[in-house]
Amino acid sequence: MRDWPPPRTRVVHRTQIGTLPGGDAGMPRFVLTRRRTLALALFVLSVLAFLYLVLPRLAGLGHTWNRLGQGAPGWLAVAAALEMLSFAGYVAIFRTVFVRTRDSRIDWRASYEITMAGLAATRLFAAAGSGGVALTVWALRRAGLDRRTVAAQMVTFMTVLYGVYMVSLVFFGVGLRSGLLPGGGSFAITLLPAIFGGAVILIVLALTLIPVDADGRIASWQRRHGEDGRGAKLIARILALPALVAGGVRGAFGVVRSRDPLALGAVAWWGFDIATLWASFEAFGGAPAIGVIVMSYFVGMLANVLPLPGGIGGVDGGMIGAFIAFGVAAPLAVVAVLIYRAFAFWLPTVPGAIAYVQLRRRVAGWAAGSPPALDAVGTAA
Repeated sequence: MRDWPPPRTRVVHRTQIGTLPGGDAGMPRFVLTRRRTLALALFVLSVLAFLYLVLPRLAGLGHTWNRLGQGAPGWLAVAAALEMLSFAGYVAIFRTVFVRTRDSRIDWRASYEITMAGLAATRLFAAAGSGGVALTVWALRRAGLDRRTVAAQMVTFMTVLYGVYMVSLVFFGVGLRSGLLPGGGSFAITLLPAIFGGAVILIVLALTLIPVDADGRIASWQRRHGEDGRGAKLIARILALPALVAGGVRGAFGVVRSRDPLALGAVAWWGFDIATLWASFEAFGGAPAIGVIVMSYFVGMLANVLPLPGGIGGVDGGMIGAFIAFGVAAPLAVVAVLIYRAFAFWLPTVPGAIAYVQLRRRVAGWAAGSPPALDAVGTAA
């Protein structure tokens, strides 16, 4: 531990995930000092103040923003319900990938706790979903899965989930640009995202060309060169990574071919979330064409790769900019997107925090009980 600042001048309040005895070993740590907590709070508050107070007054948006209290309550209730259905889809696809037998210790309740706690971690702690991924990996490891199985299944999970994303970029981008779907749009807001999505799909498909027995070949090669051979171990590890990813991708195709109804959870996760955005538009005057909503949604979501808690600011601005580029009135786009983000960001936070506490207790109980069978949660790959 560093000795600076000196202990008597240092006032630290820490919240550490992973301090409970037994079940929390290896849990991802989110260490919050007073300074970090204050900085995070100030950042979030400043961004929210800009989005909800300053932005609506720019370019004559204040009049529309005054209609915030006049949003149709019925449509706002529909938006909340649709967002909760989106969470249900997330739980469903989680079980499709990670829970393959009825005797798994990860039952429906545990699945809910893992996914909701992961969503809360994603919203509050890290960009591009890394907070949720870390927490999910920890929970699966505590459930008894080995590291390689968890890694392969996480690749399967992300491939299924974001496969819907990339296919949607291609379908709606090409459809809008070609006129097959109403809404129009420039090259930059239609075909360019479609090209990106198509490139990602091709890269993923190329990974399936890696032989299924690549692991065995790598191990055999390493034995021939000796474990202590010059660079052999490092090269083996480098070669093992694409093989592992390829196994996870093949697992994703297996999930699709399984015809398991719960596999539709990936579509439900994105679809109901987009429907929440649609209902937010309806609450304040009417929604644009469905192709415009879908494309603007996914273009805005690309900002999730930015190192911002829950994409605050980046996702909002990206969606608003995309809608304006499609010709949607700026005042309506600002209000609808910010209302949607209020549902999408804040709605899972409180139940996610509760689920996190429940999950810690559950994992402590797992640690106190008998070791689970490693095949209780199967490997989709």
